[in-house]
Amino acid sequence: MAAPADRQTLLSYLDDYVLHKNDKMFVQRQGLRLVGSSYRELVNVARRIARELEVRGVNPGDRVLLCGANSSEWIAAFWGCLLRGAVVAPLDQQSTIEFVLSVQKQTAAKLAFVDSDIKIFQQVAVPVLAVESLPAITAGHSDGPYQAVEISRDTLAEIVFTSGTTSTPKGVMLTHGNLLANLLPIEKEILKYQKWRRLVHPLRFLVLVPLSHVFGQLMAIFVPQLLGGEVHFDDTLNPAEIVRRIRQQRISIVVLVPRMLESLRDWLLRNSEAQDLEKSIRKATGQKFLRRWWKFRRVHREFGWKFWAFLSGGATLDNETEEFWHKLGFAVLQGYGMTETAALVSVTHPFRGRRGSIGKPLPGYELKLDESGEIVVRGPGVSSGYWLTRNGSERVNNWLRTGDVGTFDAQGNLYFKGREKDVIVTAAGLNVYPED
Repeated sequence: MAAPADRQTLLSYLDDYVLHKNDKMFVQRQGLRLVGSSYRELVNVARRIARELEVRGVNPGDRVLLCGANSSEWIAAFWGCLLRGAVVAPLDQQSTIEFVLSVQKQTAAKLAFVDSDIKIFQQVAVPVLAVESLPAITAGHSDGPYQAVEISRDTLAEIVFTSGTTSTPKGVMLTHGNLLANLLPIEKEILKYQKWRRLVHPLRFLVLVPLSHVFGQLMAIFVPQLLGGEVHFDDTLNPAEIVRRIRQQRISIVVLVPRMLESLRDWLLRNSEAQDLEKSIRKATGQKFLRRWWKFRRVHREFGWKFWAFLSGGATLDNETEEFWHKLGFAVLQGYGMTETAALVSVTHPFRGRRGSIGKPLPGYELKLDESGEIVVRGPGVSSGYWLTRNGSERVNNWLRTGDVGTFDAQGNLYFKGREKDVIVTAAGLNVYPED
């Protein structure tokens, strides 16, 4: 496998996948069944998709829309575009027709990969291929190594568009180098713990965050594979079904947004002796991990003995919810960032995290607070700008203004205080943040 220092593009990860051969990579629901696919299958389909793009006249630098539910086929399409040198424009499957038309007008995409049950693309002037049918559509192509075009760290990999609810969607340009800036520090840290991998292998991730978001991509396409892990997809929002899936499939880590973590907490309280559980949780303050784990062993049995951590991102996690799960004996990890920083700026360490913190800055990033306490950041993961405009008003002297207010502790851990625009100024001139 390639060493982190040797990686120049994202395609080096795809080369590593070949080494895992028939190890299971993805598990997803098809009808009433759970269907698995291997690392080898993902690579083979991606190579065939790259050849299909070539046959259809999609050239390096051309844009391709990608819209659908989380699936191995979605990820194969993503990799096929990167192999061909095409630029992916991922869209949420709940996107409105107005949003899609705006993105298509800006990108002039030559092709769209779309789930067959998403009908709004019938109104968009672009050829469409069904995502779930890509393995069959490309079956006639060779799945041998594909000779990729000249690709470097500066090559554009994807354009991720903002929601555009109040204005024209803005497309954040992310290069291979932007994404590598976040992945390489994580990979280096993971290598320190590789000797313990056999004790937990296979490490299974249940990803409940959409692949149209960069955070979802990092936690479904890249990070689990650094551990030779399995990625499980499920589109349910039912907490009981999520817990059942965690237990039955022996999931180790769940990737989700804070709202879902709060829903799981509420479900657990509703389906247990709520007063007794809450009283026990209050008494658990200050107790050692093993004692807390034993005290709440019934909860751990409910989730399955292999499950140990939640990874939360995409929004702010309130301290009360984090503390609830911590006292039960589960790890809660957080990532902080924005699309303009390829999803991550800081992340909590699974074994050295500080509760309430959103972690320390990733190596290569510079973070500071301006005079108002706003977090500003610069580094190799920061996007060069927005599609067509090539710049952004949020940048001042290469520093990206996040719009978030934070503080640092003496150890360099970052704490989120709130959005700058949400600040309440009292009659005495005191700034108060709703989160406080």
